[in-house]
Amino acid sequence: MIKAGILNPDILSLLARVRHTNTIVIADRGFPFWPMIETIDISVVDDLPTVLQVLRAAVPACNFGAAFMAEEFLQENDDAVLTAYKEVLGDIPLTFEHHEAIFKKRVPHAIGLIRTGDTTQYGNIILESA
Repeated sequence: MIKAGILNPDILSLLARVRHTNTIVIADRGFPFWPMIETIDISVVDDLPTVLQVLRAAVPACNFGAAFMAEEFLQENDDAVLTAYKEVLGDIPLTFEHHEAIFKKRVPHAIGLIRTGDTTQYGNIILESA
């Protein structure tokens, strides 16, 4: 029996299948459904859990080399929210890109999507393995 770290078997399975340059998406409650992508829905109620909470669990579990978020995140959220994401990511480079033109075009190439109850505007993140 697992004593620490991620306990959700579906999330553990998804992370175990991440290989070099594969991506996963951690998304908010309103993120569109993508039928071609395995989706693990862990939303309970608004903000439970949040993208940031799932990110805190996923980052130590995998070797991520890049992260992508919508540039609109920067206009919709204050510096404290951005700082929280950057603290969790640590040395993982974070790139901001246009939500519709670039970010959403990455989504169909992900091997999985974890849907949370987050209400943070544009708080979705794509993680790419190193």
